[in-house]
Amino acid sequence: MPIAKEGIPFIAVPIILAVVLAIFSIWPAVAAFLVLTAFMLYFFRDPERTIPSDSDIIVSPADGRVTRVQPLDSSAPDSGTVVSIFLSPLDVHINRAPIAGAVTDVAYTHGKFLIATSEKASLLNEQNALTIKGEKIEVVCKQIAGIVARRIVCWKKPGDSVGLGERFGLIKFSSRTDLIMPACVEVLVQEGTRVKGGLSIVGRIRS
Repeated sequence: MPIAKEGIPFIAVPIILAVVLAIFSIWPAVAAFLVLTAFMLYFFRDPERTIPSDSDIIVSPADGRVTRVQPLDSSAPDSGTVVSIFLSPLDVHINRAPIAGAVTDVAYTHGKFLIATSEKASLLNEQNALTIKGEKIEVVCKQIAGIVARRIVCWKKPGDSVGLGERFGLIKFSSRTDLIMPACVEVLVQEGTRVKGGLSIVGRIRS
C-alpha cells in the first residue's frame, strides 16, 4: 500500500533505532521500536480510492466519524451546514477534495490544540481552511489540529484546480476535518456515521 511521503521520517527513525539497539542486543527495546514502525506504516498509509462519478455529489474530505451536523447560523433560514469529522489515530489521515473545482483561498491560522471533538476547536485550534469553488457551489474544507495532531499539511495553493476526491493534504495524528456546505446541499449523513474520504457521499446538490 502506498505511504504518504510526509511519513517517511516517522518510519525511518524507529527502524534506525531498532537496528542500533539490536547491535547491543537490547531486544525488548528493539521489539518496541518495531511495533512503533509498524504503527507509523499503518498511520501514514495512502490507499487508492475509486471516486464516484457524479457532478452533483459532495464526498467526504476525510476518513472518520461524523461528530457534528448543524447549521452555520440557526437563526438564518438559508444558512449553510457544517459537517465535522473526527479522525482517530487509526483512520487514514489523507484529506480529499469534496468537490471538483478551483482553489480560491488557503488560509492557515495558528491557534490552540484543544481536543478535536470540542465545539471550540473549529474556532480556536490551529487550522487550515481550503476554499473550493465548483461549477455549482462553493465549499470550505477546514483541516483542524487536535490535542495530538501538531502538523497540518496542505499541498494546494490558490489558483490550483482539484478533481473530485483528489488528495489535497493530510493532518498528522488525531485531528478533525470540517466541511462547510451551502444551503442548496442536501446533507446525507448524520452524527455517528462512519465515512471514508473520497468514497462516502455526504451531500447532494438539490436540483
